[in-house]
Amino acid sequence: MSMRTLFAALILAISGPAVAGDVQRGLEIGYTCMGCHGIEGQRNAFPSFRVPRLGGQHAEYIVLSLQGYRNGTRQHPTMEAQAATMTDQDMRDLAAYFASLGELRTGRPGRAAARGAEKAQVCAACHGQDGVSPSPMWPTLAGQHRDYLVETLKAYRDGRRTDPVMAAQAVGLSDRDIQDLAIFYASHPGLFTPRR
Repeated sequence: MSMRTLFAALILAISGPAVAGDVQRGLEIGYTCMGCHGIEGQRNAFPSFRVPRLGGQHAEYIVLSLQGYRNGTRQHPTMEAQAATMTDQDMRDLAAYFASLGELRTGRPGRAAARGAEKAQVCAACHGQDGVSPSPMWPTLAGQHRDYLVETLKAYRDGRRTDPVMAAQAVGLSDRDIQDLAIFYASHPGLFTPRR
């Protein structure tokens, strides 16, 4: 059993069986989320990066992300404050709403991604060959904002975001490696900014 598979099994054991969320309730309680995640190009104040696209992301991964903000394995003041008051059902409802918004964008990847393609081979087992994750436990990266991917990889590398698998993968990445990977994944069609 691979480390990634073992980790996924552990997460499922801790979080319990997946329970479907209520899309309509997610729409209602997700109104504040759209103030950042529903505006194309919306930027985080400091450090400055575009907030992640959630349209097309796996519902299970959104739940795990929100749990991470609530339990402190992810740090972001606004997201920690939002997640602190959410129940697990709130998280499932929000995730169901974002997952219901449509399919991934389609098209052809950009040409600027050539250097990152080779570096991304090690990432493909979890995030898919072109950044579309085959597992709902791992995020789809295709189409995500480049600067958000850079910030996230640096956070894993520097220990500001904790995950045993990602920390091990990111620890040896140079700034150039991170830029190349971010360009590669951002150049592929995939995630999108949801619209209300």
